[in-house]
Amino acid sequence: MNNTPPIIALDFASAPETFAFLNRFDGEELFVKVGMELFYQEGPSILEQLKHRNCRIFLDLKCHDIPTTVYKAMKRLAGFGVHLVNVHAAGGKRMMEAALEGLEAGTSAGQKRPSLIAVTQLTSTSPEMLHEELLIKTPLAETVLHYSRFAEESGLDGVVCSVHEAERIYQEVSPSFLTVTPGIRLADDQKNDQVRVATPADAKEKGVSAIVVGRSITKAEDPVAAYQKIVREWKGIKA
Repeated sequence: MNNTPPIIALDFASAPETFAFLNRFDGEELFVKVGMELFYQEGPSILEQLKHRNCRIFLDLKCHDIPTTVYKAMKRLAGFGVHLVNVHAAGGKRMMEAALEGLEAGTSAGQKRPSLIAVTQLTSTSPEMLHEELLIKTPLAETVLHYSRFAEESGLDGVVCSVHEAERIYQEVSPSFLTVTPGIRLADDQKNDQVRVATPADAKEKGVSAIVVGRSITKAEDPVAAYQKIVREWKGIKA
């Protein structure tokens, strides 16, 4: 997945809104993220429509439940033919192992299973929230690193983290381990509800595997131009 194009977060409420946005890209093959809002509204049909447009898909449902339930859920998700799925690392090693087992069981012979990554801490989580609301006294970066180690030990392909933790993670895990980083903003963009944000250039410098970009593209006056600007920064191309 290294050097993958920016993953566009399709944070829309319906299929018509989604495809009105995608139609502006004139058939360009994109890597997109389908989250809970869109998937719960449209169901698996939205995935088929996106695949018909030759989109690569990150299905971002953040599964977190007992191991048996997650195994069964992942077995079903494997049949959707997406490229990337995720769970919450906070579910523990056994749950992550069960998720991987479910994906492998649900992937048809001769097909490649979706890559599986674990959410460490959401990029909306601040150190204050971690300590005061979640009662986790370990520093935020140490918590992310700990979850990343367990994800790798569980056989997962990578983690969701912020750009700020990626460099430290790669001191502890295999170079092939994926770091998928949301919270990406252009330098002059609003942070909105994100806390641990970074620019595409920051992400490139820190060696992350993939960046996920939402509002900086979807809410831009010219989404195509915004996407192209982010691609240039991500690739290190000077304007």
